[in-house]
Amino acid sequence: MRAARAEAAFKQAVIDKLTHENAILKRLKFAERFSPEQKSLPDETLDGDLAAVAAEIEALQPERAAGERQQPRREKLPPHLPRRDVHHEPENTACGCGQAMQRIGEDVAEKLDYQPGVFTVERHIRGKWVCKCCERIVQAPVAPHIIDRGQPTTGLLAQVLVAKYLDHLPLYRQEAIFERAGHAIARSTLAQWVGECGVQLEPLVDALAAELLRQPVLHSDETPVAMLKPGHGKTHRAYLWSYCSTQFSPLQAVVFDFADSRGGQHARDFLGLPGTPSKPAWRGKLVCDDFAGYKACFELGVTEVGCMAHARRKFHELWANHGSQVGEQALKFFGQLYQVERAAVNADSRARLDARQAARPLTDALHQWLRQQRQRVPDGSATARAIDYSLKRWAALTRYLDDGDLPIDNNWVENRIRPIALGRQNWLFAGSLRAGKRAAAVMSLIHSAKLNGLDPYAYLRDVLERLPMHPASQIAELLPHQWASTRDV
Repeated sequence: MRAARAEAAFKQAVIDKLTHENAILKRLKFAERFSPEQKSLPDETLDGDLAAVAAEIEALQPERAAGERQQPRREKLPPHLPRRDVHHEPENTACGCGQAMQRIGEDVAEKLDYQPGVFTVERHIRGKWVCKCCERIVQAPVAPHIIDRGQPTTGLLAQVLVAKYLDHLPLYRQEAIFERAGHAIARSTLAQWVGECGVQLEPLVDALAAELLRQPVLHSDETPVAMLKPGHGKTHRAYLWSYCSTQFSPLQAVVFDFADSRGGQHARDFLGLPGTPSKPAWRGKLVCDDFAGYKACFELGVTEVGCMAHARRKFHELWANHGSQVGEQALKFFGQLYQVERAAVNADSRARLDARQAARPLTDALHQWLRQQRQRVPDGSATARAIDYSLKRWAALTRYLDDGDLPIDNNWVENRIRPIALGRQNWLFAGSLRAGKRAAAVMSLIHSAKLNGLDPYAYLRDVLERLPMHPASQIAELLPHQWASTRDV
């Protein structure tokens, strides 16, 4: 009894917190005067946040009878759009008394579907069957939907999410595209769909992150994005952190984590550091650059793996900007190291390790050459800084030589995060972290699907279709790397 009261009190506290956040978001949307800079922020962000908060509150409320739920007002779908009937009939229309049931009517629910450039309407027809003897009515149940009582099909929802988070199309542009296709969908409605889908997909992203943290080697990187706080009249720098498995790992996955700063605590939180006896921290090998925010992770048991591409980049800048002979000679050393990697990229771990061990004299020669050159250049010069970067991190930079499962550099994760930079102009978040977290979650699924050779639209459409009925204990079956083998054919 005490446990039940404690659980009820906890849920009520969460509801109160979300209700307060909801009130703040409504004030920002309807009451606050925005500066000219803020006017450029798409209203979609606040609408999406409002829908997400409402969905979370609904999930925490005690179960209510269907009749008690407020029925949403839906505009009728345009009559000129093509219709496709989808029939739902009971599996068995024989009454328990032995008499055959008769069809007495039907319920029709229309859902808006979309294929690139074409709107259609699905008419879900649920026939009503009655036994005249028993006056018993049978009807196929309404299938659960990712947006309860929602009008869009999962195909339309997947299209909106992929267009926004993969193709970098803000919702106001999608609104115009849909209008040209024959049916205008209000931007606020699109934003509500995005917000509600984000809430529903969170458990899937949590499961993806849990699988990623079971990997012994991870890449990590971060990129800045602009975050706009309503009421402040200016933007500040937030960050999208990226964690992914290596190209040599059987698991191909990437998880993005949005944070309002570049503080190293965000990396420690994702990795679960320092950990507890009941929830041990991740203490594998982390491939990253020389960002100071990762240093505390290494003090807590994570093994640092350096990025040879960052070291090479310092010398390339010397050569490209100043024609430096030191830079040119260093690039030749790095070129030979990368030639070894290219030759062994498709080999197994053992063969790759053998190739790297054979190349160790080359790294020893580079190390000795760097130390000699350092004695010849003045402190504080660009050449000294380039050499010091490598010498100070030499152990981390060459750790890959003793492990065939380690990459030579951090380029794999940089390639995952590079497409995000293309959409930076669309990355303005209003006040809370909610919109940024939502974007990071959806992008984690979309880009993990791409890593596994999947069509992100087909993947999201199927997942959104199956998720409402999928057991929580089997959520891993819907992750991108397992989806192809478990989906219904």
